[in-house]
Amino acid sequence: MFDPATYTDAFERHHGCTESEWLGQLPGAAQPHAVQLGQAQARVLIDGGTLQIDWQVLPPRRIALIQLPQMHVRYRFDGVSAEARQRFMKRFDLFMQKGGG
Repeated sequence: MFDPATYTDAFERHHGCTESEWLGQLPGAAQPHAVQLGQAQARVLIDGGTLQIDWQVLPPRRIALIQLPQMHVRYRFDGVSAEARQRFMKRFDLFMQKGGG
């Protein structure tokens, strides 16, 4: 899980999932906020502001014979207060977390 201090207006991360897994989890992770999906991007409406999410599927990470999917994801908040941003991302991260932390 990420330190809440990293929930700035804009940041980037690597996620260990396929695009299909990401798209399957995104609506639930963003609840109760509306999500508008586009091609390799999403827009989440949060308290009168928006979160723009853009992603790029990367080649799998290889460790010996293991291949792990990965994506580069960019997050950009606009018009979302620091408090609302923290609240949203805390729930989002818990929802997207794999392996039970």
